[in-house]
Amino acid sequence: MISNYLGIDSDYIIIGLVAVVLILLILIIVNMVKVSKLNKKYQSFMGGKSAKSLEDTLIKRLQQVDDLMKANEKNEKSIEKIFSNMKNTFQKIGLVKYDAFNEMGGKLSFSLALLNETNDGFVLNAVHSREGCYTYVKEIIDGTSVIALAGEEKEALEIAKSCKQFEIKK
Repeated sequence: MISNYLGIDSDYIIIGLVAVVLILLILIIVNMVKVSKLNKKYQSFMGGKSAKSLEDTLIKRLQQVDDLMKANEKNEKSIEKIFSNMKNTFQKIGLVKYDAFNEMGGKLSFSLALLNETNDGFVLNAVHSREGCYTYVKEIIDGTSVIALAGEEKEALEIAKSCKQFEIKK
């Protein structure tokens, strides 16, 4: 009846419907193959674990990452404190051994310069003679001494000042 009303032969309608059904059947098969592949990937991902155990594993790993970040922050603060404290420690050293008196051998006398980062510190001079050993200390502020320095003391101070200090490159 509809075919008479539209003026179309019923054979064409049936052929058209069969073509539509075939196309839909092909699409269903393609979708089934895709779903099957997706299901295999899902099963492989889950690897025999339940969703709960996978969730527990993820939560555990995220907690470990948080703990590592906190530990790293704590380490950075500790390192900053250490380097802050190092500024006041003796980092530069100069040592000169010499014979204070020509009759003595073995270079038993010495001048030792110890300086911090800002070239503050002291020069220790030990003079060895037949009668004994005498030590003298001279304060160094900003790389210089208020008291006159002997030649060996100046040399030890220059060696200490020329020492490379420890640097952090950021």
